[in-house]
Amino acid sequence: MRLTGPLRVVAVLLLVGLTWLLANTLFGGEGGSSVRHFFSGASEEPTPAEPRPRRYKCGLSAPCPPKHLAFRLVSGAANVIGPKICLEDKMLVSSVKNNVGRGLNIALVNGVTGELLDTKTFDMWAGDVSELLKFLRPLHEGTLVFVASFDDPATKLNDESRRLFEELGSTAVKELAFRDSWVFVGAKGIENKSPFEQRMKNSKSSNKYEGWPESLEMDGCIPLRPPLEG
Repeated sequence: MRLTGPLRVVAVLLLVGLTWLLANTLFGGEGGSSVRHFFSGASEEPTPAEPRPRRYKCGLSAPCPPKHLAFRLVSGAANVIGPKICLEDKMLVSSVKNNVGRGLNIALVNGVTGELLDTKTFDMWAGDVSELLKFLRPLHEGTLVFVASFDDPATKLNDESRRLFEELGSTAVKELAFRDSWVFVGAKGIENKSPFEQRMKNSKSSNKYEGWPESLEMDGCIPLRPPLEG
């Protein structure tokens, strides 16, 4: 039987409408969502967004107590990605600041005020260790020393330079070797060994990169020293 006149128009409109509803349902359009809700008879409650974890200074997971300095150290990755030294949410050393170099990257900080005193890099592969000795020998009592390695931190180290780091609280520097990863925070005049130190040995069997161990990351809170009586 052939449809004529108004019946044909109605049939065409129904066909177009059903095609539109089917397309929206299949391809996730708003109309398809409305149709699904209509036939299901239930409304979907919006899923609440996951709360973002609160960010503290230098990316720490918790705030530091009063009169403490928040810090984060990241050693270099192989000889490609430079190290980072962050203190109180300020980047002291990083590739972005263009003040990193192969060897030892060091930041000196006033242990009473938290003020940055100096940053410097020392090439421990082809450099002169005497420059490092001149830098470490005259440190004042209470000076905080932040160290992050990049590539090779140890080839040029001699007995005196290792001893100076030991006096700052290091226990790992005695055995620090070619291309080890090392992060360390010490202080001039520290009475005990520093709790802030990590070393990853360069080993062919465990290296993450070809010829280098994985990068190290360490953070924490350092108490400010009371002003020295004098």
